Amino acid sequence: MGSEEDDDKVFSLCKIPFWLPTSSSGANTTSLSSYQSSHSGHHIQPKRLGNGEGQSENYNQTSITVSALAKSLLPPRRRLRLDPSNKLFFPYEPGKQVRSAISIKNICKSYVAFKFQTTAPKSCYMRPPGGMLAPGESVVAVVFKFVEPPENSERTLDQKSRVKFKIMSLKVKGDQLDYIPELFEEQRDQVSVEQIMRVIFLDGERPSPALEKLKRQLAEADAAVETRRKPQEEAGPRIGGEGLIIDEW
Repeated sequence: MGSEEDDDKVFSLCKIPFWLPTSSSGANTTSLSSYQSSHSGHHIQPKRLGNGEGQSENYNQTSITVSALAKSLLPPRRRLRLDPSNKLFFPYEPGKQVRSAISIKNICKSYVAFKFQTTAPKSCYMRPPGGMLAPGESVVAVVFKFVEPPENSERTLDQKSRVKFKIMSLKVKGDQLDYIPELFEEQRDQVSVEQIMRVIFLDGERPSPALEKLKRQLAEADAAVETRRKPQEEAGPRIGGEGLIIDEW
């Protein structure tokens, strides 16, 4: 009998968790009862993680912010195609008024108004200084400039001109198809700077591809002026601005 009782006690001790104190049999019995009553019918539940909705929302917001920042850093989309793209070529004839030309084409699907500005409005003129172009329409604008004679009275092409031109564009919506310069002031938030043009002098006595191209563009512009002077059978939108004066930049 003594042997069986000892075996039962040993078996009971084996069922007690190892972290419970084992100083006395009475204490062991009380601790075991307390442990069983407190854990009966309960299971340790793992902590649930989020289903990813919050993380997905934060990711989307971050993506939108990055996308908006990237768009703000990109240059605005061009509305006009310019030829030449960033230079105005003039024959170098000191003490005379010379001409340059630039082709402007609307590459948008809507009407676009354009306008020129210059840092030297007193010595530079333009025909036309601004205008309205239909989708796919183009015009050759002519720029007039007085060439200052060199200080040492020597003819040289190294004379640097600080004169610059700026061409701006504005998409036009609705029924306003006539060119009005005030549009650029009224809708200044929608105005885009297409290009800053700088002046390049050419030797008028030395043939070059740039000089030949300039002559062709000037001939095309002169022919267009003669055509516009003829009476039109149908009155269409006013393409060019009146006068030759360019706004100061």
